[in-house]
Amino acid sequence: MRLCVCILLLSFTVCANALLWEGGKFVLDAMGGAWDMFRAYKDMREANFKGADKYFHARGNYDAARRGPGGAWAAEVLSDARESWQSGVSGRGAEDTREDQEANRWGRSGGDPNRYRPAGLPDKY
Repeated sequence: MRLCVCILLLSFTVCANALLWEGGKFVLDAMGGAWDMFRAYKDMREANFKGADKYFHARGNYDAARRGPGGAWAAEVLSDARESWQSGVSGRGAEDTREDQEANRWGRSGGDPNRYRPAGLPDKY
């Protein structure tokens, strides 16, 4: 997660022109989107519910993208960084990465995250 935050901050620096888009709205949306992604990750860890991974991927991306282009950008950067790390370092399979990215894209495109919600997941999530 720290790596994802570092990549996001570095991307802010490198993309200075995009960060000034619409008087800083892009930046605020991106920061909010990063927070949405973190909240979904925190909830996933707290829930510790078998089969809920894809739901939290979709929910984090959905919430972030609803903020606007900056939120969608942050969701994509963080999702891609996490999946790159997971597939390269943690040894998770290509199929799991593909399914996670499908859930990420579904959420970012405005698809209902409940498509991936497992039965029995507490209502608080």
